[in-house]
Order: sequence, then structure tokens, then C-alpha cells
Amino acid sequence: MRSFLIGIFAVFSGSTAMKAQDIYMSIPENNIFNRSEFTSVPTRVMTNANRTNWDYAFFGLLPTAPTFTSVSGPTFTHSSSSLTLPSSTLLWQLESMGGQLPATGYSGALPGFQSFSTSAIKWFEPPSISVGGGFNKGNINFTFKIPASQFTANAFRAGNYSMDITQNYNDFTPRNFKTILVIPSSIRWITNSLTKYIEISSLNDYRNTSTRVWDLGNTEIANTVDFNFWAKAAATTVQFTSSKGVPGTRNIASIKLGSNGSSLTTKALSSDFQNFSAANFSVGAGNRNSFIPQLSVSADDFKNFFFEAGTYTFELNFNAASTDNSINSLQNTAVQLKVLPLSEITIPSSGRNVNFNFNTASQYTDGQSQMIPNQIMLSNNESFELYVKSDENYFKKGGLQTSINSNILQIGVDGSSVNAVLSKTPQKILFNGTPVLDKGLNIRYTISPASAQSLVGKENTTYSINVYYSFTAI
Repeated sequence: MRSFLIGIFAVFSGSTAMKAQDIYMSIPENNIFNRSEFTSVPTRVMTNANRTNWDYAFFGLLPTAPTFTSVSGPTFTHSSSSLTLPSSTLLWQLESMGGQLPATGYSGALPGFQSFSTSAIKWFEPPSISVGGGFNKGNINFTFKIPASQFTANAFRAGNYSMDITQNYNDFTPRNFKTILVIPSSIRWITNSLTKYIEISSLNDYRNTSTRVWDLGNTEIANTVDFNFWAKAAATTVQFTSSKGVPGTRNIASIKLGSNGSSLTTKALSSDFQNFSAANFSVGAGNRNSFIPQLSVSADDFKNFFFEAGTYTFELNFNAASTDNSINSLQNTAVQLKVLPLSEITIPSSGRNVNFNFNTASQYTDGQSQMIPNQIMLSNNESFELYVKSDENYFKKGGLQTSINSNILQIGVDGSSVNAVLSKTPQKILFNGTPVLDKGLNIRYTISPASAQSLVGKENTTYSINVYYSFTAI
């Protein structure tokens, strides 16, 4: 009876070794996102507690090779979706049996790395019976790897991909097992511009009637889960410092965020996170999503709020968050818009000549005044003063200097009481001008009665002088 009970105990104790032990291969996100080859440490797949030699068939002459066969199909199947990975994703090779490789001897061989199949795949070629050769008891370990090309070609979604495997040696346990690829849940920024510098160096940028658009550079996000792209501004205002060091602010809502394609919807920025995704960013082949975010400002807002010379700065906060909000990845971009000091004075061709004709007595006694409408078209994005001067202190006749002094002519701006006496020294005719774009100025030219009378007795001919207008920033 004692011997019988010991035998029963041995049977039940041995049966625990027959329980299936699934093979879990945890694939690091670094290999997935960097698309670099994954190679496992030696991994126990089976255990051999009893035998030390191979099976031989046909009267004990032909060795029976140990094999693996997929019984669940030709692909690894995702546990919670219909996604699959091809069997070629995972390669394997025998590493050791009981701590060392089996003897190969005559015609024995260790196959290279192979993949599972619905057909039996040999994982070792035993040697001929005439040569013999066996193996040690203990763990039967394999090395697994996923080539870099597989990470590029396939989509690895977070979760478990499994394949059911059977092997043909009864003494190796387990006889059946699952090989499971474990993919972590992760989102990672691969590329993103951390700074964006925009420089405005032409007044024509403000004359353009189209919306101003600036790329923020390519953004690439690696992911094993579906995600949404959230964004906000770090503050409710754009910080402004004028070219003279004077601080100010602009409303952040005048700036919109979108993309150069259909990836993002276009919305005005705010200091609260908004979902800019046109649709969920899904897990695709290569586990990366690429798009180019863009900033935009309407033509009117650009002219009204970003015309003044100086530096406009704000910070964007981005968040790639999984659709279930379980994980996320943050990234920031600092934006600087620099508007250079820009100024321009133009005089239409119709206003380049101002003619005073002295043909009657009253023109000499009463003097003359002329208003040239919109003679000067003015643009300046700084506070300024407008000056006028002549090229000489005397009028010329036929290119030769005369005795008629330039000071007979006074010049001013319509609406101002200032009348500057013309000379080679610049005279101020407009004070404390504020930034303007393409503003037309009516210019007033005056020859007083006293100055007109000084022309009596002068030769009847044409006298001319050149007049110049200039800015001084304040």
C-alpha cells in the first residue's frame, strides 16, 4: 500500500509539468518607435525532465526532427481587435537544451532563424543514428527576434498578439502553448520644432489680402494607441515689445492653429486645451503619424494687430493624448514673430510737380497757396516725425543758382497749423505720427504775399527747387 501511494503521488506530481506555459514576449517601445531590431534573452519554451536522445523512426534508423506548428492560423491575432501580424514578424532559433546545444555530428544541424507556420517547422536536425548524439535534460531555450523591417512594415497596436503552437515531442513540456507578443501602450514625440522664428521685412506682407500662414515644421508622433492632438496657448495674450522697448499685448485669439492638410481642424487659439484632430490619429504601419501644424492670421488682423515694429512672442502647449485619456505626451513650441522697422514714402507721378504761376498783379500782391491732395503716400510701423527740406538754399534757373531764396516757400500738412520755411536744414512738419500703412497726406504749399512781392522784377522764366521728405523714428 505504501508503494502504491508513492506511485500515485509521483503520477500527480509529474502531471504539474504538463500544464501549458505560454511564452510572453514583451516588446520594448524603443524598438517599435525606433524601428530597431529586437532580440530576446534566451527564453525557456519547453522543459525536458527525462530524455537525453532523439526519437528515431523506420526501424530506429531515421531521426525524428522536433518541430513547431501553428494551429491557430498563419498570423498573430490581436486579443481585442481584428488586427493581425504576419508570422514572419517573429523569428526564433534554438539556443540551448539543458544549458548547451545538442550534438550535431554527422548530418545534424541547427537551423537558422525561422518563423512559425501552419506546416511543421523543424527547430533542430538530429544526427544520424549511426553517429548518435543527444542532449541534456533541463530547459529548452530559444532566442527570439523581430527584424527592424517588421517594425517599419507593420502596425503594432497596444495589447497582446498570440499564436497557438504545438510541438511533436511528448516528453517535452508543454506540448501546446501560446506565443504572445506584448505591445505596450505608448505615445512619443519623434520630431517637433521646439522654436519657430518668423521675420517680417516687407510692407508688402501687410498689403497682401490673403491670410498669412506659417508652417511650424514637420511633427511626427509615434504611437501604439489611437490619440487626439490637443493644443493651447500658454497665456491669453501675445507678449509684445516694441522696437523702442515699450511692452504691450495682443489677443491670442487673433492667431489660429491648423495644418497644411486635413489632419487638423483650424481653430482660434485660447489658453484652454482644445482638440484639433479632424479625426483620431490611428495606429498605422510603422507606428508613426506625421503632419505639419500651421499658424494663420487673417489679413485684417495681421495689419491691425501685428503691424507695429517689435517682437511678438507666445508659447504653444501640445498634448498627444490617447482617445481614452489614459496616457498622453506633452510638447511645447516657443513662437517669436519679429517685425523689422519698416517705412516708405512715395509720391505719385501726378503729384511730383507743384507749379506756381505769376501772371497777374494779384498773384504778386496776395501771394499763392496750393493743396496737393494725397501727394505723399506714407507707411511707417514705428512712431515717427515727418521732415521736409530742399536740396539747395536757392532756386535754380536752367541748372544755375539764382538769388531767389528757398525760404519764400512754406510747406505744411493739411490739418496742421505748422508751416515750415523751406531750407537745406530739415524742418519738422508732422509731430508724433503713429504707425500707419499707406496713408495719403494732403500737402500745403504757400508763398506769402511778402515773399511773392519779392519776386517782382525777376526775369520772366522758370525757377525750380527740389523738395525732399524724410522720417525720423521716435
